[in-house]
Amino acid sequence: MEVKKSPKADLENKRNIFLWIGFVVALGIVLAAFEYKTTPRAAIDLGNVQEQEVEEEIIPITREQEVKPPPPPPPKVVEVLNIVEDDVEIEDELEIDDTEADESTIIDVAPVVQAREEKEEETKVFFIVEDMPEFPGGEMALRQYIANTIKYPAIAQENGIQGKVYVTFVVDKDGGVSDARIARGVDPSLDKEALRVVNTLPKWKPGKQRGEPVRVSYTVPINFVLQ
Repeated sequence: MEVKKSPKADLENKRNIFLWIGFVVALGIVLAAFEYKTTPRAAIDLGNVQEQEVEEEIIPITREQEVKPPPPPPPKVVEVLNIVEDDVEIEDELEIDDTEADESTIIDVAPVVQAREEKEEETKVFFIVEDMPEFPGGEMALRQYIANTIKYPAIAQENGIQGKVYVTFVVDKDGGVSDARIARGVDPSLDKEALRVVNTLPKWKPGKQRGEPVRVSYTVPINFVLQ
């Protein structure tokens, strides 16, 4: 049995109309929402304002420093002169001895000591003088004398010890050599031999200062070299 529908009850042919009507209604609602305006309400209550206690700042009370007056100056000392009458007798009389000398007066005069000054001049040693001391024959003769006199210590040879020994001595006024000592040594055996050689040096030509012979300090290097 077929079901018959009335063409008026069929809504398929009106679907497009309802669709367009829905689009128009939705668009109108959207436009109305954009155009809707609200007015703010007047503020009636601003809320409760609480009072906050502020601590009162305490300002310290200061006093100006008292300026003390300067101390008073010391009292002036007034010298008091005692006036004595000139009729007072003086018990102790001043005795004045006669100081005039005659032929019988003996005068003690301390002798003038010059021996010490002369001794100091004799012992004074110069380092640089106008005319320096000179070995007989000159510097080359001094080196040749040392080379001929020196004897290399056996203990130094065995141990391979060598070096340069500096010997300082004094050339006296008469040209003799004295006060020899080691200025810079190398080994006790080499130092002893260097002193022995210097003490055997013959007399020099003494040094002079202002034309007078003086004692002059002199230094000689002695080189010990193993062959």
